[in-house]
Amino acid sequence: MARIQGVEAAQANLFTRFAYWMTRRKLGRVIMPVKITAHHPRLLRAIAAMETGQAAANSVPATIKALASLKAATLVGCPF
Repeated sequence: MARIQGVEAAQANLFTRFAYWMTRRKLGRVIMPVKITAHHPRLLRAIAAMETGQAAANSVPATIKALASLKAATLVGCPF
C-alpha cells in the first residue's frame, strides 16, 4: 500500500484523465504509480513521453523488449 493517496479521476485535470484512459486501455486498470505520479503533472507528462519513445523504438524486436522488461521488473521486485 502506498504512503500517499493517488489522484482520483474526478480530481484530475484533462491530461491526467487522458493518461488514465491510456493506462486503462493498455493494462486494464489504472495502476497506483500512475495515480501517485499524477500529483506532479509535468513529471507525468515526462514519463508518458519516455514510455512513448521506448514503445516506438524499433531497433530491438518486441519480444526481446518484453523479455527485458520482465527481467528488469523481476530484478527490482516490481509486481507490475
